Amino acid sequence: MKQIGTPQDEMSFLDHLEDLRWHLIRATLAVVIAGSIAFLAKGFIFDILLFGPSKGSFFSYDILCRISSALGIDGGFCFDEMPFRIQSRTMGGQFSAHVWTSITAGFIIAFPYVIYEFWKFVSPAMHNNERKYAKGFIFISSLLFFTGVIFGYYVVTPLSINFLGKYQVSETVFNDFDLSSYIGLVRASVLASGLIFELPILIYFLTRIGIVTPAFLKKYRKYALVLVLILSAIITPPDIVSQIIVAIPVLVLYEVSILISKVIYKQEQRKLKRQGYEK
Repeated sequence: MKQIGTPQDEMSFLDHLEDLRWHLIRATLAVVIAGSIAFLAKGFIFDILLFGPSKGSFFSYDILCRISSALGIDGGFCFDEMPFRIQSRTMGGQFSAHVWTSITAGFIIAFPYVIYEFWKFVSPAMHNNERKYAKGFIFISSLLFFTGVIFGYYVVTPLSINFLGKYQVSETVFNDFDLSSYIGLVRASVLASGLIFELPILIYFLTRIGIVTPAFLKKYRKYALVLVLILSAIITPPDIVSQIIVAIPVLVLYEVSILISKVIYKQEQRKLKRQGYEK
């Protein structure tokens, strides 16, 4: 996008599409490069990161075991080994898992640059004083995303694997999980948490363009609570403790989003008043 100034400087719809295409190409290239690096680090990505939550020695299980023991709750977090195995039942299963896991890792690693390309596309439509905050926007967006990824990896993923990995309808049925199913659960938990933590950024833009107001967010807070609990039930196993653990940070993010919306809304109102005085 170009800065809109005189009529000859204005961009047509096709110009915007062409500009967007190049931003998408550069962002995709960054993901591919980062994914290629992750592809070469197969041992670390799979043995340490991906399969870490499937082992009883994983960091989160030790913490959850201590917490549940201190509270006198038998949460099933104290164990030495998970009662399941991970298998690949197709010829190309392991290679396919390697490729798609590398792409996912590439997106996570390259996220700051992806956000940078997004900002470059939308910034020409903003005022000069708003474009000054580009570095802050990229930093905060990346920080929220990586915080969500860490939360998804160390909290949501272990809770899900611990519950689903031990769940049995009968002792005659042994859990042998397919590789793609296991990776899909870890990927969904991590990426979903990362994107959910972008809620304040989403509210910032929705307030900026006038779709959302602080009054609207406060009015529908109780409905947001229900949606958060439903969302927590979707991305975590169906036990109340896990849902509460996941719901708490999301509710905190919602309250932070209200504060952000309030600040942005006041700025927009002052801007409209100044424009009214100038006219």
